[in-house]
Amino acid sequence: QVQLVESGGGLMQAGGSLRLSCAASGRTLSRYAMGWFRQAPGKEREFVSTISWSGGGIYYADSVKGRFTISRDNAKNTVYLQMNSLKPEDTAVYYCAGNPRGPSSQVAAYDYWGQGTEVTVSS
Repeated sequence: QVQLVESGGGLMQAGGSLRLSCAASGRTLSRYAMGWFRQAPGKEREFVSTISWSGGGIYYADSVKGRFTISRDNAKNTVYLQMNSLKPEDTAVYYCAGNPRGPSSQVAAYDYWGQGTEVTVSS
């Protein structure tokens, strides 16, 4: 099966940038749509962004549109989330997830999940 490991989280001041990475092992990411989700303490996990296997289909939550960019490098078996203009409300644990059926904004559509990487944005 697929194992996903996120990295790149940390502490950043408001207005700064971070790049999250998600490395896959066990199988390549080819033909898998990938998604990023986040969960703040006491809140439900929410959709952030998703990208199709080819990279041609990309979707963002309204809350991050224009600030975050999702990308993938199938040769490196890795997906990325570039986060710019960070706000305190972006503070959450960020999870990557894999879906062999195609892009989706729904948590239940994804079969494989990483352990999460924590992002804290201070004001």
